[in-house]
Amino acid sequence: MIIIKTDQEIEMMRRAGKKLARLLDALLPEIVKEGVNGESIEKYVLEYMEKEDAIPTFKGYNGYKYAINFSVNEEVVHGFPLRSKVLKNGDVVSVDCGLTYKGYIADSARTYIIGQVSEREKELVEATKESLYMGIKKAVVGNTISDIGHEVQTYIESKGFSVIREYVGHGVGRKLHEDPQIPNYGRRGRGPKIRKNMTLAIEPMVSMGSYEVDILEDGWTAVTRDRSKAAHFEHTIAVTENGPEILTQL
Repeated sequence: MIIIKTDQEIEMMRRAGKKLARLLDALLPEIVKEGVNGESIEKYVLEYMEKEDAIPTFKGYNGYKYAINFSVNEEVVHGFPLRSKVLKNGDVVSVDCGLTYKGYIADSARTYIIGQVSEREKELVEATKESLYMGIKKAVVGNTISDIGHEVQTYIESKGFSVIREYVGHGVGRKLHEDPQIPNYGRRGRGPKIRKNMTLAIEPMVSMGSYEVDILEDGWTAVTRDRSKAAHFEHTIAVTENGPEILTQL
């Protein structure tokens, strides 16, 4: 069942979103650098959450142990922020994070480039980011959920990249994963109609090669089957009568 939020609930999600955006866009770019390991970034995120009177949504969710997904290079999503994962020149790393504030959740992800990468890898990151905003533009009253994914897929494939099928966007609010599911692919005009005051987490995951993924032995980390690099961007949005409002940006 799709939960339509009240204006007051959206305001609470807006507050959560601003806190998460500050973390991902203002603070983490200063510390996600060559030589830094996943554990230290996890610790930083936990300290920030405590300071902001917020709860790390992912920690303990379905048994997941960490506040963030820290996915490097061929890792698509759900990578662990480990001390052994030290960022090096040429890495592409995505940080996905959920923040709960006064019972309401914001969910967002960014991909960061470490040092020098190839032009094609830069294009991967830029195209994934651009596809998110193109998908968000389709989140308007009267469209269908599949219009979002169709826009993402069409753009990504025009750039010669592949949309990951295995993982999808979702509704979000008091729970991390609410209806509807939002695939990043598909034909227009399918699925539920988009309505005012729906809150959605839209999150393209894109690879340089195949869209197929494998799960590592840890039972969580998803990697591209051909081990090509991947990128991931995500925003939580609210559907308003004036179009989509991005809740997880500064």
